[in-house]
Amino acid sequence: MNEQPKLRKPQAMMFDMDGTLFQTETVLIPAYHKTFEMLKQEGLYDGETPPEEIILSCLGMLLEDIWARVIPGAGAPTVARANELLLQLQLDEMAAGISAMYPQVNETLQYLHDQGVRLFVASNGLEGYVKGAAEVHQLSPLMEGVYSAGEYNTASKVDLVQLLLTNHHITEAWMVGDRSSDVEAGKKNGQVVIGCNYADFGDTSELEGSDVIITSFDQLITLYDQAE
Repeated sequence: MNEQPKLRKPQAMMFDMDGTLFQTETVLIPAYHKTFEMLKQEGLYDGETPPEEIILSCLGMLLEDIWARVIPGAGAPTVARANELLLQLQLDEMAAGISAMYPQVNETLQYLHDQGVRLFVASNGLEGYVKGAAEVHQLSPLMEGVYSAGEYNTASKVDLVQLLLTNHHITEAWMVGDRSSDVEAGKKNGQVVIGCNYADFGDTSELEGSDVIITSFDQLITLYDQAE
């Protein structure tokens, strides 16, 4: 943990999913390769599968922006089918038990829940994927709400977090995430940002502007206990 300012105990914590709670690559990489195999079989894509590093670097972005980087210039039918395949294949991987949360996620969330902190997910992902990950890994009972750009059709995470805060009458929260979109969403909504720097595909420059940067998820317990 970096040197931290004195924090106030929040009413709520809002968590990004990919790279924060969920080890995305455990299901994304196999699903990604299978998606392109099927796109080729269906005649919707011709060529080599783009390097997986490209999609990993895009995590946290809206899906339309991800595909614009992964397969620039692809037609609407290809993008729509890629969305459909990637979602279903990732859900299949989760159902098969091939996925994982980061260490101490469930235990830390349980502790915070027991302290009376209201817990939420705020993700730029598709509704089925985000809720599926929360269900499979038994996070749903701890969450007051699971918000996704896919469900609410928000143009940015700033808008998604604003909607969440408004809907649940929250004035003081911590936004916890690993991407610049999380920092922006927290700061533009006047909230504390806890940057997460433990995903293998993360980039520390994305966390500039965070109030505190943690290197393991369970450090949230210490931060909360030490907050005023």
